[in-house]
Amino acid sequence: MAVSQALHNKTASRVRIIGGQWRSRTLNFPEVSGLRPTPDRVRETLFNWLGQALDGKACLDLFSGSGGLGFEALSRHARQVVMVETDRAALAALRSNAATLGAAAEIVASDALAFLQRDQRQFDVIFLDPPFRQGWFDRLLPEILPHLAEGGRLYLESEQALAPPEPFCVYRSGKAGQVHYALWQRS
Repeated sequence: MAVSQALHNKTASRVRIIGGQWRSRTLNFPEVSGLRPTPDRVRETLFNWLGQALDGKACLDLFSGSGGLGFEALSRHARQVVMVETDRAALAALRSNAATLGAAAEIVASDALAFLQRDQRQFDVIFLDPPFRQGWFDRLLPEILPHLAEGGRLYLESEQALAPPEPFCVYRSGKAGQVHYALWQRS
């Protein structure tokens, strides 16, 4: 079955882009174990915190999944968005959605930790929404710092509120249902 056909059948899920040039466009993604797209209300809050336009910003979307955060950033004119994902079906959906939107996303098939260990770039915003209860934060936070530009921001979603280690401070935080989310700033 072709990827686009599989994404349009009844087992596919959708997420809506809420702002920017692709406002109200929908992204199709497959049912993948552990994939939980950031809800519209939380994404709206996050992009209000970041500012509605991300002109000139470089963004990294680790555990990209549905691509909701990365495509939302591109819709708001981020200069660069790198999406990192391991699941083959999710990768195919990311590529299909990028082609449909005409989005210049860099889509990388990689484990998040391996990507951070080999890539040397810095980003203004990093989105970190890993699968819950797998210890990702302990492994990733030490690796993220060299990739976050001075004054950069790190967005996190987790099953519990997290205290930021040095040199991060909490810029804003909230809770929606069982999900805790926060925007940390590198001080």
